[in-house]
Amino acid sequence: MINRMSTKFRVIASYLFLAIVVCWSLYPAAWVVLSSFKPGKSLYSESFIPKSLTLDHYTELFQSGSLMFSTWYMNTFKVAIFSMLLSTFLVTITAYALSRFRFPGRKASLTLVLVLGMFPGFMSMVAVYILLMQLGLLDTHMALVIVYSFGSIIFNLFVAKGFFDTLPKGIEEAARIDGASNFRVFTSIMLPLSKPMLVFVALTTFTGAWVDFIFASLVLRSKEKWTVAVGLYDMVNSYQNAYFTLFAAGAVFIAIPITILFMYLQRYFVDGLTAGANKG
Repeated sequence: MINRMSTKFRVIASYLFLAIVVCWSLYPAAWVVLSSFKPGKSLYSESFIPKSLTLDHYTELFQSGSLMFSTWYMNTFKVAIFSMLLSTFLVTITAYALSRFRFPGRKASLTLVLVLGMFPGFMSMVAVYILLMQLGLLDTHMALVIVYSFGSIIFNLFVAKGFFDTLPKGIEEAARIDGASNFRVFTSIMLPLSKPMLVFVALTTFTGAWVDFIFASLVLRSKEKWTVAVGLYDMVNSYQNAYFTLFAAGAVFIAIPITILFMYLQRYFVDGLTAGANKG
């Protein structure tokens, strides 16, 4: 009886703790969403739920002559899409080669990637800035795409390699006996089996490029080339912290694509992460 009551108490305590964590995590997001519908310019409110709601802030984002939110939004979308495609391609072919082939320098390459992954990315920002300046890529979206794509290799390589390690080699050997080349094996057999891993790499790269502010603010100088993160910061800063509700409406627009992608691809995302982590 005592053990049963103790187990029941632990279950109740666990659910109570999880409920508190969920409320703690969702409160800031709910506050921003509700603030985006609140009239006025200040985030301060006497109650959590505003007494009146309005869509003026959302329409102002796209109709205001002093803002370029639609341009910033499309810039961000373009950079995130191209970064996602290039990164997924680079990570996939690199991880497949390191997982399936044995060649001189393979272990050294893995060790180098592992060591580089131990250092935060902002440590190389000065060197990357100088390199981009010498190549004439400053204030271009191509610079962001290149840095985001190659930078994601450090983060996703071991996950992707671990996923390829879990795939049985007998499938490849049977295909080669039937006369399939390495390229045919990769495209017709390995890629269809690697859908969870591909989704994981694509989603993490898209999210990183979509929400990045530090590197984008370092590279981009022209207002018409800004991403949403840089534009929203400038909006609040240049208006002397007066348009916080407009900022909240922009933040909601930023969260929409990521939320939809995570909800739609959640199963593949979890499968790719766990499978790669088991072997990576």
